[in-house]
Amino acid sequence: MERKIRVLVAKPGLDGHDRGAKVVASALRDAGMEVIYTGLHQTPEMIVEAAIQEDVDVVGLSILSGAHMALFPRILELLRQQGAGDKLVVAGGIIPKDDIEELRKMGVSEVFGPGTPTPVIVDRIKQQVESRKP
Repeated sequence: MERKIRVLVAKPGLDGHDRGAKVVASALRDAGMEVIYTGLHQTPEMIVEAAIQEDVDVVGLSILSGAHMALFPRILELLRQQGAGDKLVVAGGIIPKDDIEELRKMGVSEVFGPGTPTPVIVDRIKQQVESRKP
């Protein structure tokens, strides 16, 4: 039996709105993935620790606060420092178009904006994980 894709859905920083993250988490779970939801107000250190402890394939970051350019680089740096830089990192929320390319250069694989249909998110994650298999 093939191992299910394991996804950590995290809400970094002080952002207190998690409805979108919960909708995405439910869609991923309905698509057969194992989902670990960290809850609100997670520090980069807490997110990376959970990703490593849970041995996830994907780290999904949801943010609405505008702090993505401060928090995401720190998360990516910590993942690399902890030997987990190979994990797929995706993001969603309110992220200006001008920042998307910069986040991709840093290592964020996909950025999903508001209103992205959940089947699109599911399919892209599956494709990205499949393309990384040896």
